[in-house]
Amino acid sequence: MSLIHPTALIDPAAQLHPTVQVGAYSLIGPHVQIGEGSAIGSHCVLEGHTRIGAHNTIHSYAALGGAPQDKKYAGEPTRLEIGDRNVIREFCTLHRGTANGRGVTRVGDDNMLMAYVHLAHDCQVGSHTVFANNAQLAGHVQVGDWVILGGFTVVRQFLRLGAHSFTAMCALLFADLPPFVVCQGQPAVARNVNAEGLRRRGFSPARIAAVRAMYKALYRENLTLQAAQPRIAALLAQHLEAASDVALMSDFLAGVGKPGIVRRRARSEAAEGAVGEGA
Repeated sequence: MSLIHPTALIDPAAQLHPTVQVGAYSLIGPHVQIGEGSAIGSHCVLEGHTRIGAHNTIHSYAALGGAPQDKKYAGEPTRLEIGDRNVIREFCTLHRGTANGRGVTRVGDDNMLMAYVHLAHDCQVGSHTVFANNAQLAGHVQVGDWVILGGFTVVRQFLRLGAHSFTAMCALLFADLPPFVVCQGQPAVARNVNAEGLRRRGFSPARIAAVRAMYKALYRENLTLQAAQPRIAALLAQHLEAASDVALMSDFLAGVGKPGIVRRRARSEAAEGAVGEGA
């Protein structure tokens, strides 16, 4: 039995592994590559220079590899790259990169993108993430491993979301979200550490204690971002088991730019020079 529905339109130049399944009325362009065991649902559109790895499941009406929604885009051969074992649900849109950006939009492995998720041009998404329904990333956003975005989360362009962070439903991000931090609100504010998520991933009590100590230095000691950074680095001597976690936070904070990081209070309520202004 053929794995490709007779109504699917597949360009002869497309490269599909013999085990790939393609549903009814899907359209696959000439520069698309799809790896072993992947399944494409009905009415999908896969175009542009798009590479999809092995054992991905792409549900009906997904549109992958379309031209970026960027006025500067002039038809350059930019790319969309998707790793292995991802689940991409109905009506998701993933656009390829731009010549002015990285030139590639990239998604790692073992991610779940629920219905109506949008990844704009040049986004970089890690592995093991979950994007709930209608989560939206503007261009150039970087998302670390194990991040969970609540439904209807919206992320401004050029922001970063650190590994193991978590956004509540309808969160609106205008600043970087550090690793391990839970945020909520419009604009989003920091609420706590993602302790339950860390426990589910096998973090020991000692590692979670180190994460809580880093959160305290960032948000509960009334420190500027610059003052909090050496305080966090110094935690390594007290939490040797969490060396990788402290390094993850330190590296993330070293890259914070003008937008700063999400705070514990909305910008209109925060004191001048508070954490998150990059001061």
